[in-house]
Amino acid sequence: MKKLVIVESPAKAKTIAKYLGKEFKVEASMGHVRDLPKSDLGVDIENGFVPKYINIRGKADVINRLKKSAESAEKVYLATDPDREGEAISWHLATILGLDVNDNVRITFNEITKKAVQESLKNARPIDQNLVNAQQARRVLDRLVGYKLSPFLWEKVKGGLSAGRVQSVATRLVVEREEEIENFKPEEYWTLEAVFKKDNQEFKAKFYGDKKGKIELKNQGQVQEIEEKIKNKEFKVVKIKVSEKKKNPPPPFITSTLQQEASRKLRFTPAKTMAIAQMLYEGVEIKGEGSIGLITYMRTDSTRISEEAQQAARNLIMQKFGREYLPEKPRVYKTKKDAQDAHEAIRPTYLEMDPESIKDSLTPDQYKLYKLIYDRFLASQMESSIYDVLSAELEVEGYVFRLTGSKLKFAGFMEVYVEGKDTEDEEEESQLPEISEGEVLKPIKLESKQHFTQPPSRYTEATLIKALEEKGIGRPSTYAPTIQTILERGYVVKEDRFLKPTELGKLVTNILKEYFKDIIDIEFTAELESNLDKIEEGKLEWTDVVRKYYQPLEKELEIARNTMNKVKVEDEETDIVCENCGRKMVIKKGRYGKFLACPGYPECKNTKPYYHCLEVLCPKCRKRIIERKSKKGKKYYTCEEYPACDLILWEKPVKNCPKCGSLMYEKGRKGNKKLVCSNENCLHEEKIGEKGE
Repeated sequence: MKKLVIVESPAKAKTIAKYLGKEFKVEASMGHVRDLPKSDLGVDIENGFVPKYINIRGKADVINRLKKSAESAEKVYLATDPDREGEAISWHLATILGLDVNDNVRITFNEITKKAVQESLKNARPIDQNLVNAQQARRVLDRLVGYKLSPFLWEKVKGGLSAGRVQSVATRLVVEREEEIENFKPEEYWTLEAVFKKDNQEFKAKFYGDKKGKIELKNQGQVQEIEEKIKNKEFKVVKIKVSEKKKNPPPPFITSTLQQEASRKLRFTPAKTMAIAQMLYEGVEIKGEGSIGLITYMRTDSTRISEEAQQAARNLIMQKFGREYLPEKPRVYKTKKDAQDAHEAIRPTYLEMDPESIKDSLTPDQYKLYKLIYDRFLASQMESSIYDVLSAELEVEGYVFRLTGSKLKFAGFMEVYVEGKDTEDEEEESQLPEISEGEVLKPIKLESKQHFTQPPSRYTEATLIKALEEKGIGRPSTYAPTIQTILERGYVVKEDRFLKPTELGKLVTNILKEYFKDIIDIEFTAELESNLDKIEEGKLEWTDVVRKYYQPLEKELEIARNTMNKVKVEDEETDIVCENCGRKMVIKKGRYGKFLACPGYPECKNTKPYYHCLEVLCPKCRKRIIERKSKKGKKYYTCEEYPACDLILWEKPVKNCPKCGSLMYEKGRKGNKKLVCSNENCLHEEKIGEKGE
């Protein structure tokens, strides 16, 4: 008789099996085996919110296989993921297999290594019912909100809509950011700089004010008045300060920061990041090594790392970079106060397996994400970067100009890793000019520029995750599915990485804000997350938390049903004419995305694929150019008459060249985009936003 270990996935089973030996058999449950039924509410509200679990349809073969293996096993261990979800899966497995949840059947590990797996067997424990109850509370609440609110939206707005406890708050954030942008009133302001040249090096000093303090430059007249006074005058360096500035490395990744950085640096969606991280955690086939779990558990909100991992990093830094790159003491990072801190930060399990040495065994995307995690962890244990910083004040005719410059003196952790930015308009490092106090300088020119204040940027997936985390909404396991849901439901769309609410998203959000204040309230939702943590700690009863949340929802739902009138949602009309009946076709949203339909349904049932039309015409036949996507998701552009007209473009055509009339393509990345004429004999260029000649 063998001992049986049950995990969720075949990949994880394969990795663990090699560490356990022949006396063990490792099976996979293929995720959850029991859940609430899809056909009805599945929660007995009248009798303490008791959930009615059923075996998931299609899992009969898996359950029978596990039952058969468990019956013939000497001992059964449940080794699902080390979080609430994993604990709940183990509890459901124990129930189905007839195991005693108070027996030592549960084993957990933060990394899939031989030491961690074998150590977990020595520390087998009972199922943690507090963890299970925290997950049950979340599942029951999400079911109550979804199954109560969604039919209300079908009745009052349109079929197919949904509301969710976290998704509705996430949509609200996107909608309210859009409102800020729409209501924003730009204000004019100016900058004035003096440009100097010394020893063939140019540097600039910015206008600050006068001896009394800062002066805001509001208009051109104000700037011209200052320019007239200081024109051809000498500037005196009255104050100078040269100092060192240290920049500390960022902490190792937690779930949210991994998703944010992968979005910024790799352009991965949160869902893609988590799917690849799951593979790296569960095990990847490495040539000559078999299946290896390359990273620690990827759902975590803790920056803590083990002493063993710290020491391994310090040894590698010393060996690879030398003593000057190694801090005196290992770096310890503070975990935020409301974190669960159940696991370590995300880090490589084996530092000797550096990304380059195993690149051939990884897919391109696995390599990119593994390298990101590996480099970030190593950098987190390295010495700070050091900059030489110069700041100076220059005076001319009673006005004050300020000059700042910095130069990297010692790379430190930046030898390995530089953190990504949410915006690409950060100032670049400027050279330090050789100047001294009392020196007199004469500018080679004065530069003045008009500016307007800018509205806040729309959220990207990275910045929305950051906002959700900062406001205490959701937990590491919920960020990716939340964003995926609001995109799939059509409440939010992605335009050049930025999230924009649809009219439907705005409509549903405004209805929920008016009639269901608690459901969509940010602080109320954050308080619930805190209460789920307290359930996990054994400080609250899960049914009390559900009751507290559900009772106001029930009252609000009754009021809304009686007072709210049905809202008619008009389909977006296009200028495409139905060839069968002559009506203008409208845009509909179906299971597989948008499509065109005749508004004359059911008399006319004509439908067509929907394509986004560009504002330029096909140079071959003067029909519209449309945007399409390849099977791999890459955008390309064709004539709407394709294949009758064979125009295919892989670069986005934006307008016609003002010089020769040919198509101009968009090239470059954000912050450095430009339009380039496709005519090789012209090649006229414009920066994005310019009108051309």
